[in-house]
Amino acid sequence: MRKRTDAVTGTCAVKGTAAQLKRIAMGVAVCLATPFILVSCGGGGGGGSSSEPNFNVEPLGTQSLSIPEVNDIVARAVQASISRGVQSTIAVTDRVGNVLAVYRMTNSSPSVIITSGLSGANGRGLDGFTPVPSELAAIAKAITGAYLSSTGNAFSTRTASQIVQEFFQPGETGQPSGPLYGVQFSQLPCSDLNVWLSQNATIGPKRSPLGLSADPGGFPIYQEGRVVGGIGVIASTDAGTQGVYGLDRDILTNEVDLEEEIAFAALPEAFRAPAQIRANRITANGQTFQFSNTTPAVAGVAALAGNGNFVAVTGYKTAAGVIAGTSYGTSQSGYVATTAPAFNGLNTFTLITNPADNTSVRFPPTAGANLTQAEVQNILVEGMKTANRARAQIRNPLGSPAEVTVSVVDLDGDILGLVRSSDAPIFGTDVSVQKARSALSFSSAEALTDFTAIDAGNHAAFANAMDTFFTGQASSLNGSKAFSARAIGNVHRPYFPDGEVGTPKGPLSSPISQWSPFNVGFQLNIVTNKVLGTLTATTRAANQFSPPAALTCVDDVNIPAGRQSRFANGMQIFPGGFPIYKGDTLVGAIGVSGDGVDQDDMIGYLGVINGATAVGSTMRPFPSTLLTANELSNSGEFLKYVQCPQTPFNNSSEQNVCPAP
Repeated sequence: MRKRTDAVTGTCAVKGTAAQLKRIAMGVAVCLATPFILVSCGGGGGGGSSSEPNFNVEPLGTQSLSIPEVNDIVARAVQASISRGVQSTIAVTDRVGNVLAVYRMTNSSPSVIITSGLSGANGRGLDGFTPVPSELAAIAKAITGAYLSSTGNAFSTRTASQIVQEFFQPGETGQPSGPLYGVQFSQLPCSDLNVWLSQNATIGPKRSPLGLSADPGGFPIYQEGRVVGGIGVIASTDAGTQGVYGLDRDILTNEVDLEEEIAFAALPEAFRAPAQIRANRITANGQTFQFSNTTPAVAGVAALAGNGNFVAVTGYKTAAGVIAGTSYGTSQSGYVATTAPAFNGLNTFTLITNPADNTSVRFPPTAGANLTQAEVQNILVEGMKTANRARAQIRNPLGSPAEVTVSVVDLDGDILGLVRSSDAPIFGTDVSVQKARSALSFSSAEALTDFTAIDAGNHAAFANAMDTFFTGQASSLNGSKAFSARAIGNVHRPYFPDGEVGTPKGPLSSPISQWSPFNVGFQLNIVTNKVLGTLTATTRAANQFSPPAALTCVDDVNIPAGRQSRFANGMQIFPGGFPIYKGDTLVGAIGVSGDGVDQDDMIGYLGVINGATAVGSTMRPFPSTLLTANELSNSGEFLKYVQCPQTPFNNSSEQNVCPAP
């Protein structure tokens, strides 16, 4: 029997070390759970709320943050900062990423340094990069809290820190990597999926200056059980002390972070996440997530005048001051209920381009070069049908259906269709497209050519190592092998097999001596220049973050125009993306992101298979005779192409629902 290696993936950056702000130790209760099962358990970092709504709250409503409410949250954050002897930069966003306010206290540090605290990574990738404007770091934290959360789960930037590192849990060596390893490099400021401020004042999803953040100090904001936004805080002792944008490298110490304390204290009880859905009530792989290491009392209200000023942020907020948030699900938010008859009864949403016109769908099912409109539409329909039956992994209560975003891309990487569950987390919108494009680009005949052309000086080593990594295979990046997003993730870990300390790195990863969540390897390297180009004041002033005519997240001068869209929002390295074939001909790809990585795999895989059956197509999420990644090995360790959950459907005992490729 052949051994097969699977990668479990993770998310963002982590908080720094002793060089950061003052911390104290605090114990946190731990809940034990069965692997892959959601549990509600008492204790844990989070505490209760005086206004805890029912689990079964509907995702839609009229809730949104008003100007007085935003002012109140900011004033409480200022008071919490004053009481702790620090100066803060505070950002508040709505659920779809609109920046409602950025407030800079008078003596707060104007910039932060990005650092993991790992000396070998310093000066590599984004690790050690400075100066980054503090307001950009605060915005990234606020967006992360809003984007990772839903009516069924509340995740903070501390949760994100936990799920993007080389081990899950961080600090426990010899474990697989975090379940969303790599998600920190989504929502990028160069993404063609994200909406620029210059394109529309309100519709989302808006981009994040630093992708998703793993730096404690960012939380979702709730009203009556519904996500309405996020708050992010960057703090320093004075203007001469640079802030730190990092992550928590060892969650077992249960350290309390000042920025996390301030952000949590700023939220009145009615705006805090319901206790039943906080991350500490949800598990993955038998491990409990973290939400917060602190539960401070709600702060008093400080005077805003005299303690600092609201500021404009180029590309993110046009003017100083406060604006009201949008109500998710209304046309102003850019996310509306799908009206196409094919999706009737499936509880789906779509994206629109014009808040005044609900019919201005951004990505309606459209024919591609080798996919018909009916094929694309039925992939999306069948994907959503599967999601509605599937048991979510990261959502309470137990037995909730999975809520996801499903996208289909053409052979050139252009989006042919995108649809989502009504309450799917916002982050999955961009990530689903990243997953589809990654599976497409790695499975294409042009893979090695394009990867080396992006920047031969920095990336040829990664691409060439990947091309020759597999035993007995002269080349793997020439279109003769099919790669899923899961398989790509298998070889993009600092250990191969994943988590086995002392083994060599995967060919796409930075070596462990240089690795950090800010220096993961190929995934970051191909977008580094574009991301860094948006962080300096000079470049930001000149660029204004307006999308260029030929937008891409990579340096693309040597990539033909017909393939640049394959890289237009970066790449992703955790499960949920598959190439689509007709026979052995690559015709496109599917990506899914939402309530669990195994669920993402299943929904994408069955979406293509069942969509093909519905229209009598030959489409499959694997080729007819070409090799798939599960047939590729290094030193006897095989990759994993697809992994579907055990007993995946509610009210059903079905097993082994995904046919082998």
